[in-house]
Amino acid sequence: MARYIGAACKLCRRESQKLFLKGARCYSDKCALTRRNSLPGQHGKGRKKTSEYGLQLREKQKTRRFYGILESQFEKYFEMAERKQGVTGENLLRFLELRLDNIVYRAGFASSRKEARQLVRHNHFTLNGNKANIPSILLKQGDIVEIKSKSLNSPKIKELLDEKRMVIVPQWLEVEGSKVKVKELPKREDIDLEVSEHLIVELYSK
Repeated sequence: MARYIGAACKLCRRESQKLFLKGARCYSDKCALTRRNSLPGQHGKGRKKTSEYGLQLREKQKTRRFYGILESQFEKYFEMAERKQGVTGENLLRFLELRLDNIVYRAGFASSRKEARQLVRHNHFTLNGNKANIPSILLKQGDIVEIKSKSLNSPKIKELLDEKRMVIVPQWLEVEGSKVKVKELPKREDIDLEVSEHLIVELYSK
């Protein structure tokens, strides 16, 4: 399966914003954006002027990289958001928030979304009591994700549960021990991504 294998910190520098791709490192002084707050590349410091298209593209790329998904996946989510009743941009962000890997991360069961995807693929979680090893599964209100009892003995899982959580659990989720429940669907104000989603809609509407 296609995946990005380049330097994660370079993506944050390109978007001039923390995307929290490296877990605890993003909260420390080792964060690349803190140490070198300039665009990557030989001419990074000289890049200033951005066109209208460039602004729209950057908002799309920022959102896609924040959730760690591929271009083709992002386009599918946009098409789903466009068909659904309501504001397209908010629908898009809501779909992305409801991905299984994102909810595992939001609940504090992983230090990054990349790690959450890996844990999901390795069969460490159940969804409503059933096997769930596909990170892109979209959850609904009332769904419950739980760490498998067998996985609770894993040193990595124990470490994640025991360490102080860097992630603040959003109000639309309810975490109890090794379980997380989707209490309600997330609203725009519940999503902490600093992005102008209307620019993404304008980009795809051309």
